[in-house]
Amino acid sequence: MADITYHEAEPMTEDRELSAAEIEAFQRKQFFADEDSATAEMYPRIFNQSAAFIYKRVVRPHEPLPPEYVTVPMTGVRGEERRALDVAVAQWNMLWECAQFRRRFFSEEDLPEPMREVADRGDVNVVFIPRTSSRYHEYAPLLHLLPRAALQRHGLPLLRAGQWPFLMQMEPVDRFLPADFEKRLSRAWGSVVWRHLNSGSRMSCFSGTDPIRILAHNLDFWLPAVTAAIQEILCDLPVVDADLEQVPIALQDGTFLEGAVAASPRVGSDLWRGETEAAEVVRSTIDHADATGQLRGILDAVNANRVEDDFSDYWSYAREDFERKLYSKRSKIKVRFVELTDTIPVQGPETEVIANLVYSDFLTLLDPRERQVVVLMNSGITKLTEIAGLMGYKNHSPISKRLARIQKKAIEHFRHM
Repeated sequence: MADITYHEAEPMTEDRELSAAEIEAFQRKQFFADEDSATAEMYPRIFNQSAAFIYKRVVRPHEPLPPEYVTVPMTGVRGEERRALDVAVAQWNMLWECAQFRRRFFSEEDLPEPMREVADRGDVNVVFIPRTSSRYHEYAPLLHLLPRAALQRHGLPLLRAGQWPFLMQMEPVDRFLPADFEKRLSRAWGSVVWRHLNSGSRMSCFSGTDPIRILAHNLDFWLPAVTAAIQEILCDLPVVDADLEQVPIALQDGTFLEGAVAASPRVGSDLWRGETEAAEVVRSTIDHADATGQLRGILDAVNANRVEDDFSDYWSYAREDFERKLYSKRSKIKVRFVELTDTIPVQGPETEVIANLVYSDFLTLLDPRERQVVVLMNSGITKLTEIAGLMGYKNHSPISKRLARIQKKAIEHFRHM
């Protein structure tokens, strides 16, 4: 714990206390990236810090559980309580390699109350992050994958390099972020990931209710996938001391911890740096979303069952294909009149029940004699000669001609439904 030094939030000089404006300028400099150095080769960037700064060995599970994020209220905590919380969160998160076994590094007295409650639940793989209204710390991996142009296009600030997992930050980030940060990030991420979901048509060609468009903007859907991509990168890093032997972990009762060994920590490193590496991690995120969220199955199901409301007014190949298939199917509509007995009628919002007969808006398209034919057939009289006799005709020829006209009107009516 001696290796982690707490720095006061308000820097002091030997001569005088800094003004509020000077403190603000200092904090902004620590939070925002230098625009001149944020080149495509250097930005965006996320890095990891090795646990070897504190620990010679870590617990390495054979099958680590996927990490989950748990927010801790840190804003408003001051003095010694804040110092203890900062150090405990930093040490806990630095042990990311231990996954579900990291609680075994801490005694009950080492963990502040919010963290102790989680540790008491057993072997869980949790990353603690500060609780903020913007949810910046949950979404930081997604934000720090976005190229500079995407950030600027959606009004997002150019932040300094991110760190995974979170270790320490003195100032709450919400003060430096737009009030609608989550909404802007959702739009920016959706614009970057869209081409991986639909490479043939622009996002603007689809309506705001299109399922794939909604999925592209759903940050919570992508968070587990990007975290899995980060874990994959981290697990490929070399260890600090390759000569340090992996050994079983002895427990106080004389047994050994199953499913894990004690091993040298992995080195710290950039997880990605620059737009090219970030783009590779975006593709890896897509792959992990497919593995855990059945992404491809979702895309195939939506594309196979599209409706007209999924599209905007803009032309696209997707809309053209949809309409071609739709009108091809509708051109094959056939209308037949059959007698249905012992069935339950299915009535729509525009049907009207009079006596024991159900009339739909289609009947309004027919002339009185045509409606009479439909009503007679609905009442169970299906022989043309019988209908002709009831309507005063000498033979069934007029009824046959009227049925042909009714069929044409039905085809035209249902084609536009």
